[in-house]
Amino acid sequence: MQKRKWFHGLATAALLTSVVLSGCSSSEGSAPSNTGGSEGGDAKKELGAIAFYSPETPDMTKQIGQAFEKLNPGSSVNVQYAGTNVLVNRMIAEKDNPMADIWYGGGGFLPFESAKDKGIITSYTPEAIKDWPEVVDGIKVRDKDWKWIGAEVFVLGFVYNTELVKPEDLPKTWDDLLDPKWKGKIQMPNPAASGTATLLVLSQLMEKGDEEGWKYFEKLVDQMSAIPDSGSAPTKAVAKGEALIGIGFDFMAYENKAKGEKVDFIVPEKTPIIVNPVSLVEGGPNPEGGKALIDYLLSKEGQQTLADWYHIPISKDVESKTPLTLEKVIPHAQELDVDWVVQNYDRVRNEWRQKFQ
Repeated sequence: MQKRKWFHGLATAALLTSVVLSGCSSSEGSAPSNTGGSEGGDAKKELGAIAFYSPETPDMTKQIGQAFEKLNPGSSVNVQYAGTNVLVNRMIAEKDNPMADIWYGGGGFLPFESAKDKGIITSYTPEAIKDWPEVVDGIKVRDKDWKWIGAEVFVLGFVYNTELVKPEDLPKTWDDLLDPKWKGKIQMPNPAASGTATLLVLSQLMEKGDEEGWKYFEKLVDQMSAIPDSGSAPTKAVAKGEALIGIGFDFMAYENKAKGEKVDFIVPEKTPIIVNPVSLVEGGPNPEGGKALIDYLLSKEGQQTLADWYHIPISKDVESKTPLTLEKVIPHAQELDVDWVVQNYDRVRNEWRQKFQ
């Protein structure tokens, strides 16, 4: 049963204390971002155009691309933004003629694990972290065949409007969202498009079982004012006062709060706390460029960009702007079952469409 547990609070602590990412900690003076990948080579080699598929914050991914281009003259990073499941479907449709070089982010590792047998991602072992173990204290922090590598840690929870919600009224659990006082005042992303929302559905079905889990979502959907495709849209709606509560990841709230929006974040009593990965796309047009961009994302410079956007970086040597600490969120972490996810990921998404679209 040990192998079925993917991630929990103790794993998070182990991840950033027991595992020292040599690529992150040694990137000052040895970052592999301009080497063209793990095989070394001419540091001045022009890497060309790199297609970067990501559902993460567009301005952040654009910044990552621009920083990489600055370090690698002659390269150009073309960021393609869409919801996780939209991007996965696009990569499947492009399988005979892949257009992407790397895929970063997806509301955690679940979409990546599901994608492994679809032939759209391939193995890559960055030289700087080649000694990084697959499992720490029984928990996977990368794919066993290096088809995905954790770049950061996400916390799923509640974004709320600080001007419109009193502190004493804040929900503390996922079941609290069913309170009649929230009817028409909540937004969540669409699980058919968003990896953020797919994670929510999978985690609740694991927790409650299929029958009770779907009953929960029938009630939860009835509470919603809107179910947009974008994972970040509910947070933006909360910032505008169009919703009081939005379901999203921690960094979404803190990014908006830093811009002066009246929002904050609640970590539910039990919730997914999960590694968010990056992968090399199978048969992409520029694999060496893709490898170099992955190297950069895992380097200290790349990790610092994630940290500056309020993400919890995988590197213990980089301090994030987020007010959350791993020590604070560890007690809230829900265990997730690898075998169940792989077997049910597509089924759950299809059932969502049948029931709610």
